[in-house]
Amino acid sequence: MNTAQELRLGTRGSQLALWQANTVAARIAAAGGPPCRVVVIKTDGDRLQDRPLSELGGKGLFVKEIEDALLGGEIDLGVHSSKDMSAVLPDGLTIAGVLPRENPLDAVVLPITRAQSSGLGAQGSGLKVHDALGAYETLSPQPSALSSIEELVRVLGDSPSIGTGSVRRIAQLTRLFPGARFTGIRGNLDTRLRKLDEGAHDALVLAAAGLTRLGFASRISLAIPAEACVPAPGQGIVAIEIRAGDQRARDAVSRINDAAAGDALAAERALLQTLGGGCQTPVGALASIVDGGQLEIVAVVAALDGSRVIRGRSRAARHEAAALGARVGVQLLADGARDILADAQRAQESRR
Repeated sequence: MNTAQELRLGTRGSQLALWQANTVAARIAAAGGPPCRVVVIKTDGDRLQDRPLSELGGKGLFVKEIEDALLGGEIDLGVHSSKDMSAVLPDGLTIAGVLPRENPLDAVVLPITRAQSSGLGAQGSGLKVHDALGAYETLSPQPSALSSIEELVRVLGDSPSIGTGSVRRIAQLTRLFPGARFTGIRGNLDTRLRKLDEGAHDALVLAAAGLTRLGFASRISLAIPAEACVPAPGQGIVAIEIRAGDQRARDAVSRINDAAAGDALAAERALLQTLGGGCQTPVGALASIVDGGQLEIVAVVAALDGSRVIRGRSRAARHEAAALGARVGVQLLADGARDILADAQRAQESRR
């Protein structure tokens, strides 16, 4: 290997982050680009494992140190789960490309004992999810697949313990489970699943993309339809960040960029930027290509207690992705999202 020509690829050290980084490196190499050397960087989010993310402020917790290394010339590429990135990037950095999007929905995972005792099986032709998801319309049947939100509510009962620290998920799912106890759960995916199976929770809510990428798709009991819980902006998309003036890195990333996922991310990030939100705010957004090749975005801003939900939806040509997201963001603010986000910000600050 000609190490003088290699690209240094910065990433966190979690299971999912390493999967993402190694996949980017392999795809660049397969596309005829330069070799990549993975550089593991520990972020504040990794160091502060004993505190809920909602108490830490959220912005940049899993990306700041990687971005600092990019700006300092210590690495050439930063690989992120795009939902972890701040709505506004630091000066001098840009997203050069993205990988194809994995299933963007949130997923409910039941403990193995509950899934078995509920008599849930793999019958049927698959689990249908939100129509606007295009390629994500049908999931393969899984051993513990539930058929609907209504069945999930019946299985979990009136006051389940649900493991998730995401304020966005809690704000939306509180409307489905008003008696639920939501508690944060952190750590690598296999650790979270082990704790679930040992009885720490009645269910987990995780990103379907992470479960699928790490080989745990069979644990998905229900992919939550977007009309019930709109995913985080960027969920399921791996983003590759570079220095804005680094043409060599840009050329390498351009070999593997997925245009459809890039357009969706542009719309979702523009909406988030318009709202002034971050990765720990009660904002959901999901853009997807629909009939005629247009881009449709659905979005939600929800009060932390689920008492109020503001929704938006619109379509535009794909080349107008950023303008589409910004327009829906403006609509949400006009409909009352500003007050909800201000209340969420005050609540977050009071917990620090």
